[in-house]
Amino acid sequence: MMADKIHFYKYQGAGNDFILLDNRKDEYASLNTAQIALLCDRRFGIGADGLMTLQLDSEYGLRMRYYNADGREGSMCGNGGRCFTAFAAQLGLMEKELEFVAVDGLHRAEILNGLNDQYLVKLQMTGVGCYRQTVRGSAKPDESSGIGSRPAAVRKGALQRNVFLLDTGSPHYVRFVSDVERIDVNKMGAKIRFSKEFPEGVNVDFVQVKSDNLVVRTYERGVENETFSCGTGVTASAIAYVLMTNPKEGPHTVQVLTRGGHLKVQFEIRNGNTRLKVPKTDVPTTSEELVLNMMPKITEVFLEGLAQFVFEGNIVLNLR
Repeated sequence: MMADKIHFYKYQGAGNDFILLDNRKDEYASLNTAQIALLCDRRFGIGADGLMTLQLDSEYGLRMRYYNADGREGSMCGNGGRCFTAFAAQLGLMEKELEFVAVDGLHRAEILNGLNDQYLVKLQMTGVGCYRQTVRGSAKPDESSGIGSRPAAVRKGALQRNVFLLDTGSPHYVRFVSDVERIDVNKMGAKIRFSKEFPEGVNVDFVQVKSDNLVVRTYERGVENETFSCGTGVTASAIAYVLMTNPKEGPHTVQVLTRGGHLKVQFEIRNGNTRLKVPKTDVPTTSEELVLNMMPKITEVFLEGLAQFVFEGNIVLNLR
């Protein structure tokens, strides 16, 4: 029998905020889509970009289940995984390192330090691949907003196109722009996310290259709005940038700024001369779109940043 009173915890990672539930006793297993959406509602509920449950797993020990703000179970959430790690630490389920499974596979996380309910978390992401999706160029560039322009930091001889489709646990459409602050993220993001070319939807990242970092703004499917940051989107943006500018073998580190704070992405490119083939897509040969039909092997992908406990409390909800 599920309790009417839900005891919840609220966390945020780079402004990406989440409700976390301790579901080791399956108390909240019967929560439905409408109820999760109500809990995430910023006017009638607690308010969050998503909800996660922490539950036991017979093989891996712990499982993270992630639900978007619309109440539907979603794909991997990088900032959510970092907050999940901090939550496990708060519950006394780990010391410095944690292993858990999510919808996209096994993850390992490490708490580098913690102070005053803030935890610096380094989360290992799953392997990166191309998002196997057909694109026919329905989202046209808007030169007045900088969309479609080539980033100034791209060297002569680098790839000329500026859109990448990558899967970093969630599918991402990454577009490089000259001035990310001039982009109407909700308007342009929704246009791409709801395009008929993406029947299951896609997260949309707009990326500006600066001298020592990237600036990333993301429209997230399931939230259907711009969020303060997106962990899988930051990861996809960092990898796309390196592939576009400096795809040499070895380790790479990219610093990223979002509206909610700073994140760091680390990964390695191995066997640079060996490409991983994926099915070709029906893509125009113009400079507007790029889908990587072949890409280097990318391993040891880590997302690092602060995860903060915000508050905990109880809420009464009609769970029947």
